Amino acid sequence: MSTVTARRSARPNVVLILADDMGWGDLGCYGATAIPTPRMDAMARDGVRFDDAHSSSAVCTPSRYSIVTGRYAWRSPLKQHVLHSHAPAIIEPARPTVASELRERGYSTGVFGKWHLGLDWTRKDGTRVTAFGADADDDILDKPDQYPADEIDYTRPFAGGPCDLGFDRYFGIAGSLNMPPSAFLSQDRVVGVPDRPRDVYESGMNPGLKTEGWRDDEADVRFTQEAVSWLTEQADADQPFFLFLSTAAPHRPCVPPERFQGMSRAGRRGDAVCLVDWMVGQIDDALAETGVADDTVVIITSDNGAPMVFPDDGDVVDHRPNGPYRGQKGDIWDGGHREPLIVRWPAGLAAGQVREDLVCLTDLYPTILAAAGLEPTPGAAEDAVDILSRLDSPEPTPRGVPVVHHSMRGAFGLRMDRYKVNFCTESGGGFSAMVRDDGTFYGADAPVGRIYDLETDPAETTDLWDSRPDLAAAAHAALRDLTAGADTGFAHDVVPEPTG
Repeated sequence: MSTVTARRSARPNVVLILADDMGWGDLGCYGATAIPTPRMDAMARDGVRFDDAHSSSAVCTPSRYSIVTGRYAWRSPLKQHVLHSHAPAIIEPARPTVASELRERGYSTGVFGKWHLGLDWTRKDGTRVTAFGADADDDILDKPDQYPADEIDYTRPFAGGPCDLGFDRYFGIAGSLNMPPSAFLSQDRVVGVPDRPRDVYESGMNPGLKTEGWRDDEADVRFTQEAVSWLTEQADADQPFFLFLSTAAPHRPCVPPERFQGMSRAGRRGDAVCLVDWMVGQIDDALAETGVADDTVVIITSDNGAPMVFPDDGDVVDHRPNGPYRGQKGDIWDGGHREPLIVRWPAGLAAGQVREDLVCLTDLYPTILAAAGLEPTPGAAEDAVDILSRLDSPEPTPRGVPVVHHSMRGAFGLRMDRYKVNFCTESGGGFSAMVRDDGTFYGADAPVGRIYDLETDPAETTDLWDSRPDLAAAAHAALRDLTAGADTGFAHDVVPEPTG
């Protein structure tokens, strides 16, 4: 056992900071020069930086589902796209989560910021929206023109939220910052009553209601204040804690407070990344001031790749928000789902490591439990692999099972060591489809796809589908087995065919 691992606490605190739409290339430690991120860079220097980590999906809701449950979201009621703010909860009430597992083992648990996993709102007629059972609502996808704001009774509690899924404390917002209601949520209720039209000041902002005095640019600051206050209280208690801080930035609308404006050379979105870096610093300072930094595992990552098609994205030529990788948010290409991932644990991990191990963010669930000396409940987190045990080797170690990729519109891809097999011919209906051909999805009418050797071709430019039918067949068989029993839309019975 190394000197570092010998110092590990039996039950360390855990802090998970999840940014919204922050790309692989947005951090200085990943090569960014237009956006200063000194606090996240310091975390990487003092911890472990992963270069080959991937969200399970290229958009928000399914990625977050996977982090909280350790399973792919296509196993849930949501098969593609994201939830709107009034959609029902897509995590079953009895399903174990990383928070419920820790709470059952004596941890205090708190989540602050964006939730975006659905809430069972109470309607004005007293019924609740739900994604399960005989009364399940069919419309759970993102349809911003059909937000049922007039049907929701904001004075009554909602169910299916964080406090029903293992968190002791919740303070945040229901969905993304561009989604109504513009209101803070505390535990199982709205703070105040959204009773006036929210501001719609740029494209992509959905109409709805807000509470009196609401300001988009103050949301992340408030989340941070609440998180720091809770952290400080827990540090004084005689039990470990799990803090999940889910930022609204740098997702649109990019409205960082005035003091962050102009901090980057990458437009408003770049300034919003600076806001995220400040949030990381506030949490880190609180850990140091309370004397618990050494015995705290801090994890920093993002839910999907950065978008590159909006005016507020700034210069996406000189500053590549997704680094050298092809594509952007929503895409099956690596730019849609390759994420920054930094883990710092002074008492448990040697500093200064840069790892090339293949990681999926589903893996955070068993990894967090492993750091606490625990294992997932049997049957839980079935799509996750413990990362911690793999870090004992100085060289990258195989994950053991492939990573499944999923685009915004539900196209599948499979990462098998150095090879990536996409079961579509272009972005898979991601944000790149806004400016170019959407391509063809794999199916009976078109049993085609793309294969890339990421070791020699990380930018996914040279297709090997016709020259490697063996890989296409192997990937199809593996994905067929992984998706067996789930209603995914994947063409299980269609044999891959070369196009040449």
